[in-house]
Amino acid sequence: MAVTAALVKTLRERTGAGMLDCKKALVETGGDIERAVDLLREKGIAKAAKKAGRIAAEGLCSIRLDGNRAVLFELNSETDFVAKNQSFLDLLENIGTALIESGKTDLEDALKLDMGGKTLEDVIIEATARIGEKLSLRRLVSIEKTSDETFGAYTHMGGKIVSLSVITGDDGTVAKDIAMHVAAENPQYVDRSQVSESVLAHEREILKNEALNEGKPEHIVDKMVVGRLNKYLQSICLVDQPFVKDQDITVKDYLKRHDAEIRTFVRLEVGEGIEKRQEDFACEVQAQMK
Repeated sequence: MAVTAALVKTLRERTGAGMLDCKKALVETGGDIERAVDLLREKGIAKAAKKAGRIAAEGLCSIRLDGNRAVLFELNSETDFVAKNQSFLDLLENIGTALIESGKTDLEDALKLDMGGKTLEDVIIEATARIGEKLSLRRLVSIEKTSDETFGAYTHMGGKIVSLSVITGDDGTVAKDIAMHVAAENPQYVDRSQVSESVLAHEREILKNEALNEGKPEHIVDKMVVGRLNKYLQSICLVDQPFVKDQDITVKDYLKRHDAEIRTFVRLEVGEGIEKRQEDFACEVQAQMK
């Protein structure tokens, strides 16, 4: 696979490594960006790479609650300007109402919903034509809880990030605090039991190679890997993270103080995993003048 400037740029954005280091890593891995990320980490050049990739698409996410059911969804637009348009906000509201009332849990099924004689998909297409930008309903997550559990919902920056927590008990304040923490810290798992052995094995290999590349003696590398793996798990598991409102305690400690446990959580951030089209305005104007 050819190592293009765009590929180098993407790797640089994901890792924070220098352009030359990124190019060398891509050449060495034959253009495999995931392996290049690992290689840079092993060399100590990139300490943490987020698999979600660059966050670039515009639009808003939203949450709707109804009794023991919650839905979270993402409606995308091409520009942030359109996402602030009242027509877009009205569409977001109408979609939220339709989704929570329908009980749909699958995105494909949701797009077939009847909205006044039109499918939801047709309504979005018409809005695209009316507003002048492509709009798309990209994600839908449906969560059910029991009657002895509580939802905590949090919306950040009007819907750029939304999060939902489900905890035991009936303390809505605690549930919302956990949702706020999820929005801020972006954990990947509730606890270590959810981390697959394949993920752990992959991380161990990276950490071992990183330590060896640092010149550490082989007889102490295994102990170093254990310590670093533990630190890695603390960063990605919700209950092990320092609580966002009190860094002296963990989320697990905070929940324990309130006789609660976390059942699950969901976090949506606008544009996760979507690469936004890069436009050079000056080049565009020059092209039109030719």
